[in-house]
Amino acid sequence: MVRLPLTHAEAERGQRLGALLRRARGERSMLETALDARVSPETLRKIESGRVATPAFPTVAAIADVLGLSLDEVWAEINLPEHGVESGSSRRSAREWLAS
Repeated sequence: MVRLPLTHAEAERGQRLGALLRRARGERSMLETALDARVSPETLRKIESGRVATPAFPTVAAIADVLGLSLDEVWAEINLPEHGVESGSSRRSAREWLAS
Protein backbone atom coordinates (compact mmCIF):
# COMPACT_ATOMS: atom_id res chain seq x y z
CA MET A 1 0.00 0.00 0.00
CA VAL A 2 1.35 3.40 -0.94
CA ARG A 3 0.77 6.16 1.58
CA LEU A 4 0.51 9.73 0.42
CA PRO A 5 2.77 12.23 2.18
CA LEU A 6 1.18 13.95 5.14
CA THR A 7 -0.07 17.47 4.76
CA HIS A 8 1.31 20.11 7.08
CA ALA A 9 -2.02 20.14 8.98
CA GLU A 10 -1.95 16.34 9.43
CA ALA A 11 1.61 16.46 10.75
CA GLU A 12 0.67 19.22 13.22
CA ARG A 13 -2.38 17.25 14.41
CA GLY A 14 -0.12 14.24 14.94
CA GLN A 15 2.26 16.35 17.03
CA ARG A 16 -0.63 17.67 19.14
CA LEU A 17 -2.00 14.13 19.64
CA GLY A 18 1.41 12.87 20.75
CA ALA A 19 1.86 15.76 23.18
CA LEU A 20 -1.62 15.20 24.64
CA LEU A 21 -0.98 11.50 25.20
CA ARG A 22 2.44 12.16 26.80
CA ARG A 23 0.90 14.73 29.17
CA ALA A 24 -2.00 12.43 30.05
CA ARG A 25 0.35 9.49 30.64
CA GLY A 26 2.34 11.54 33.15
CA GLU A 27 4.57 9.32 35.29
CA ARG A 28 2.92 6.13 34.07
CA SER A 29 5.32 3.97 32.07
CA MET A 30 4.97 3.71 28.32
CA LEU A 31 5.11 -0.09 28.57
CA GLU A 32 2.30 -0.28 31.14
CA THR A 33 0.14 2.13 29.15
CA ALA A 34 0.71 0.29 25.87
CA LEU A 35 -0.01 -3.12 27.36
CA ASP A 36 -3.18 -1.88 29.08
CA ALA A 37 -4.35 -0.40 25.75
CA ARG A 38 -3.41 -3.60 23.93
CA VAL A 39 -1.05 -1.85 21.53
CA SER A 40 2.66 -2.37 21.13
CA PRO A 41 4.98 -0.08 23.08
CA GLU A 42 6.59 0.85 19.74
CA THR A 43 3.21 1.96 18.37
CA LEU A 44 2.63 4.17 21.40
CA ARG A 45 6.18 5.54 21.10
CA LYS A 46 5.63 6.41 17.44
CA ILE A 47 2.29 8.10 18.15
CA GLU A 48 3.69 10.10 21.07
CA SER A 49 6.67 11.24 18.99
CA GLY A 50 4.46 12.22 16.05
CA ARG A 51 6.07 9.67 13.71
CA VAL A 52 2.62 8.12 13.24
CA ALA A 53 0.54 11.24 12.76
CA THR A 54 -2.63 9.50 11.63
CA PRO A 55 -3.04 6.40 13.82
CA ALA A 56 -6.07 4.15 13.46
CA PHE A 57 -9.13 5.29 15.38
CA PRO A 58 -9.39 2.09 17.51
CA THR A 59 -5.78 2.60 18.58
CA VAL A 60 -6.40 6.19 19.66
CA ALA A 61 -9.64 5.18 21.39
CA ALA A 62 -7.93 2.39 23.35
CA ILE A 63 -5.05 4.60 24.49
CA ALA A 64 -7.40 7.45 25.41
CA ASP A 65 -9.55 5.06 27.45
CA VAL A 66 -6.55 3.77 29.40
CA LEU A 67 -5.43 7.34 30.09
CA GLY A 68 -8.89 8.49 31.16
CA LEU A 69 -9.31 10.87 28.22
CA SER A 70 -12.64 11.29 26.51
CA LEU A 71 -12.64 11.23 22.73
CA ASP A 72 -14.14 14.71 22.83
CA GLU A 73 -11.06 15.91 24.74
CA VAL A 74 -8.76 14.27 22.21
CA TRP A 75 -10.73 15.71 19.29
CA ALA A 76 -10.71 19.22 20.74
CA GLU A 77 -6.97 19.10 21.41
CA ILE A 78 -5.86 17.82 18.03
CA ASN A 79 -8.13 20.16 16.09
CA LEU A 80 -7.08 23.47 17.57
CA PRO A 81 -7.59 26.20 14.99
CA GLU A 82 -4.49 27.08 13.01
CA HIS A 83 -2.95 30.48 13.59
CA GLY A 84 -4.74 33.12 11.55
CA VAL A 85 -7.50 30.76 10.43
CA GLU A 86 -11.05 31.25 11.60
CA SER A 87 -12.77 28.13 12.82
CA GLY A 88 -15.75 27.55 10.63
CA SER A 89 -18.30 25.07 9.47
CA SER A 90 -15.65 23.12 7.53
CA ARG A 91 -14.36 21.60 10.80
CA ARG A 92 -15.89 18.23 11.47
CA SER A 93 -17.35 17.37 14.85
CA ALA A 94 -16.20 14.36 16.88
CA ARG A 95 -19.35 12.49 15.85
CA GLU A 96 -18.62 13.10 12.17
CA TRP A 97 -15.02 11.95 12.68
CA LEU A 98 -16.18 8.79 14.43
CA ALA A 99 -18.61 8.02 11.62
CA SER A 100 -15.98 8.33 8.90
